[in-house]
Amino acid sequence: MISRLFARVRRLQRLTLLASIALMGACAGPAVDGAARQPQATRELPVYVGRPAATWRITVADFESQQELSGLAAIVPKPATPRVPASRVSASVSGKDGARDALTLHWQDAWYASLRLEGGPTMDLRPFLADGTLEFDLDVIDMAQGGVGFKLICGPGCERKVNHLLPARAMAGKGWQHLSFAMRCFVRDGDDFSRVTQPFVLEGSGSGEVAVANVRYVRHGKANASCPDYKTESVTPGILAQSWAMSWWLPRHAQKLQHVRQQREAGRNIDLVFIGDSITEGWEREGQPVWDRHYKQHNALALGFGGDHTENVLWRLQHGEIDGMSPKVAVLMIGTNNTGDRQEDPATTAAGIRRNIDEIRQRLPATKILLLAIFPRDEKPNGALRQINDHINDRIKSFADDKQVFFLNINAAFTNPDGTLSKDVMPDLLHLSEKGYDIWARSMAPTLAKLLAP
Repeated sequence: MISRLFARVRRLQRLTLLASIALMGACAGPAVDGAARQPQATRELPVYVGRPAATWRITVADFESQQELSGLAAIVPKPATPRVPASRVSASVSGKDGARDALTLHWQDAWYASLRLEGGPTMDLRPFLADGTLEFDLDVIDMAQGGVGFKLICGPGCERKVNHLLPARAMAGKGWQHLSFAMRCFVRDGDDFSRVTQPFVLEGSGSGEVAVANVRYVRHGKANASCPDYKTESVTPGILAQSWAMSWWLPRHAQKLQHVRQQREAGRNIDLVFIGDSITEGWEREGQPVWDRHYKQHNALALGFGGDHTENVLWRLQHGEIDGMSPKVAVLMIGTNNTGDRQEDPATTAAGIRRNIDEIRQRLPATKILLLAIFPRDEKPNGALRQINDHINDRIKSFADDKQVFFLNINAAFTNPDGTLSKDVMPDLLHLSEKGYDIWARSMAPTLAKLLAP
């Protein structure tokens, strides 16, 4: 009797184990070549619902260090010599429907903060791409000085994210809300979502606090959150919606408008204008001594805004920054943030540059445009971001007609003979030192002199 009872218990244990394995397979899919693949009938794929799915681990990080959240809380450790000593990034297990079914990310004075799931079996999200959604509950506790976004890593060179700063600020203090993003927000043509290595990343910048729960992929979902179309984002005018830019970007735009107005009212014509991003803005800092030597005589104006993409420059042009002037030459260089921030397709960045050229020609029909190749970045010539910029440059050189639009590539002047970048020219392998600005001015001088001549 007892032996039969033990046998029955063992059979029940085996059945329970088999049922558990089947349930895990329905959620994460059986492992095939190291990847978790979902059956076609799977309607939902949990990522974090009370706990991480499968063997995924939770990591909290800033741009210098990281820490696994293995208990109830984790603080990102500071390196011996931190670049941002005041920053603090931490995460904790919190509650929504239960005592410990949510995660909270808190960051203060941080360039970058993230809460991510990683380290588990790669996920096959292809069944969710057609009309699927990434869904989760979000409680924006504090976002007055912060920004937030959502990202997934679909493999090497495949990092896809959505900036949610403005909507998140509108959600602050209103409690838990359900967000649903169409998978098209994260997918580009040619992407391979068969082996996703990080299925969910919550990112923050500045200072803020948000909680997240019930993260899952839904096979046939209905989106309630918007996202830009990656195919048209670079040509759709918009402000720079980043936490570190919100306090100064529009005021700087207003200051530039006022400067142009004052020059016009004083009867001083601006003969030369530079249009671009932080590299152009640097003429007002590291490059100021070089600027004074070369361009002050032309009553030149630098319209460079740190962090700008092609669509941000387009917004500024359409909102008056070059109106009311008649420069002889406009020097345009833009696009490296499309690359660095979004790893954008060179074709769409080139389309954004083309759109800015058209806008300048429309507003300044008598002005000659000197289109510069995007400067090199990354230490080595085979760096991923360097190569994207090179592909953009290959496309935009055809925009020159040598009548009103002229193309100039001075990139070789910044690099060593082997193509590498030196930190005495670009200290962070992107932005120029004073020496770098001197190289820029001297390399451009012969071409600029011809265009400025009567």
